[in-house]
Amino acid sequence: MATTSVQNLPQLDAVKQAAAKSKMGQRSLGQDDFLRLMTAQLQYQDPFNPTDNGQMVAQMAQFSSLSGITEMTSTLKTMAAKMGGNGTSDAVSWIGKAVLTDSPTASADNNDNVNGAVELDGDAAKVQLEIRDASGAVARTVSMGAQPKGLVDYQWDGTTDSGLPAGAGPYTISVAASDASGVVVKARNLAWAGVSSVMPNGGKPTLTLSNGSQVAADTVRKIA
Repeated sequence: MATTSVQNLPQLDAVKQAAAKSKMGQRSLGQDDFLRLMTAQLQYQDPFNPTDNGQMVAQMAQFSSLSGITEMTSTLKTMAAKMGGNGTSDAVSWIGKAVLTDSPTASADNNDNVNGAVELDGDAAKVQLEIRDASGAVARTVSMGAQPKGLVDYQWDGTTDSGLPAGAGPYTISVAASDASGVVVKARNLAWAGVSSVMPNGGKPTLTLSNGSQVAADTVRKIA
């Protein structure tokens, strides 16, 4: 028993020295460090109690798996960075086009029509729009009836409930929706606006719209 204990000392010391050397200047072990430790373990192993082949194979398999995961993570990060760059390039191509985004403010087109959409988080038995003019007065109340979950396009001709022109705008549009039981269904107004410029913003492009507001490119629902 004493002989085995003495013969294990060089092995332990060598492995510890290799581990200490490997950790200098870094927080984790790399492939070279693993091979150095394995070589030291084989060189100083107890000849009466050699390293089990099964354990050695298992260690190598674990390291190989970890190395593969590390390389995959690095590859995914590179892909994500490239995709972020492509996102900015794509958004730049939207300049001069109109996008549909979450906004309570809408403007009329050249034909004095206001085109927009309602986004419903669930099926609604009742959907109603309240449109206010530039002064904040209610210009028109529109009942859209029952609508399914998702986007529901609408067009308003720019006239009040009495049939008179509502003015040049901009208009503020709010949405109220409820299901058959009267429970509120979350909903929001989406408005069309032109894209004036694009800022990269760290790989997450921000659009400056013709109405002066700024929105994230990934919040755009439609492009025209």
